[in-house]
Formats: sequence, structure tokens, C-alpha cells
Amino acid sequence: MIVDSHCHLEYEPLFDDLENVIERATKNNIKFLLTISTTDKSFDKILKIITKYKNIYGTYGIHPHESKNNKNLNCVKILNKIKLNKKIIGIGETGLDFYYNHSNKDTQITSFKEHIKASQESNLPIIVHTRDAEKETFSILNEEYKKKKFKILIHCFTGSKDFAKKLIDIGSYISASGIITFKKSLDLANTFKDIPNEKILVETDSPYLSPDPLRGKSNEPSHLIHTVRFLAKIKNLNENKISEITSKNFFNLFGNLN
Repeated sequence: MIVDSHCHLEYEPLFDDLENVIERATKNNIKFLLTISTTDKSFDKILKIITKYKNIYGTYGIHPHESKNNKNLNCVKILNKIKLNKKIIGIGETGLDFYYNHSNKDTQITSFKEHIKASQESNLPIIVHTRDAEKETFSILNEEYKKKKFKILIHCFTGSKDFAKKLIDIGSYISASGIITFKKSLDLANTFKDIPNEKILVETDSPYLSPDPLRGKSNEPSHLIHTVRFLAKIKNLNENKISEITSKNFFNLFGNLN
């Protein structure tokens, strides 16, 4: 059994073909899917998806790109959103993206901290997006973690070994996406080789980031098998074992799914 810990089933082309997408995932032993909120509009679609499909769960959060359009977002609103359905099991996607800077840094930071507060209050894991913002991301996570512990998942990790070590020191889980299979990602593969097995999850981030040998095509949960296969190779484990480990880690973080 494999768990896709981060996908966007409410995005096209996945949403319009969801029955087939889920069927293909099931055939590849992807048993559970966590579809991730980025906007209020995406969350509305997520609520419909998780109500219809037993093996799909969701989150609520506002992506850092969208924080400029959600300046009134606060901890209370986030907490109210996650109460709408018991299958909302995480908070995010939030974080900092200083690569694109679609929203200014201060707005992103304010939004990030409100998501963290909601995670601390609800005890639900926070799903963190970070790009070109290692120093600032860790500084905020570490500062808030010292005030009150909370559960952290760094999605689609592409950072340095030092960043990974610091994150693990505050209990974070780290998720591998299809990027680790890319030929140019040797340093990232070496970083994941050193990350403790009990701290690794896997994801597609579909419909983005198809792994090799499907790079360039629209991604979907069934493609996760290629990332699992690559991770097993660099960890010197068989595919079944890495599937078992990453699924167990998911349940340790998010709890047992009913």
C-alpha cells in the first residue's frame, strides 16, 4: 500500500477525469490520497471530492502565492474551515515562496504564521511549501515550535542537507516528489539517502512534476510508483518495504484513516 501525501485532485485535468484517475491509482496500489487546498475555491471542490470518495482526504489552507488575495485570513477562519468535515486532516498548503514572489514577503509571512497558529490549536499537521526561503522558513518554524509544538510536513522537498537536518531536529517529516527522479537532482537524491527512513513521505504534487520516465506529461497519483521505485533504490530497500515505511509515516503524522 502507498499513500500519495500531496496531490491536487481539484485541478484540471484530474478533476474532470477523477473516476479514471482513482482507478489507475488503485491499480498501482495507491490506496489513500490527500488532496491539498490552495484557495477557498479549491477547498470547496475538495469538500465535494472527499464526501464522494472514501479513500480521499483533504486539507484547508491558502498557498503563499495566494496570500495577497487573502489578507484577512486568520487562525479563527482556518479552524472554522477544518471543522466542516472530519476528513479534513491537515492545514495548508502554506509557507514561503520567494522564488516567484507572487505575494510580497510580509504578506506571505503573516499568512504562514496564522496557519501555524491553527496547527498548534487543532493539533493537525501543517503542510509547508518553501522555495528560495530556507532561512526564513526554518526561522519561523523553529521560533513557533519553541512556543508550542506542532506537527510539520515539508512537501516536495528540494532543499539542502543542512536544511533537512534542522527540520528533522524539530520533528518535521519530509516528502519526496518526482523531482528526486530527475537526472539533474543528484544532490537531492543524496540528501534523501541520509534522511532517516522514519521521517520520509512520498507525493506526486499532481498534476505537476511527473517523475521520470513520464516527465513532461501531466502527473497523477498512479505515477507515484516511479518515485517509490527510485526512493527504494537509493535507500537500498525493496519497493514493498519503502511503501510500507512511507505509509506508516503518513499514519504516524496524520493518524489512522477511517
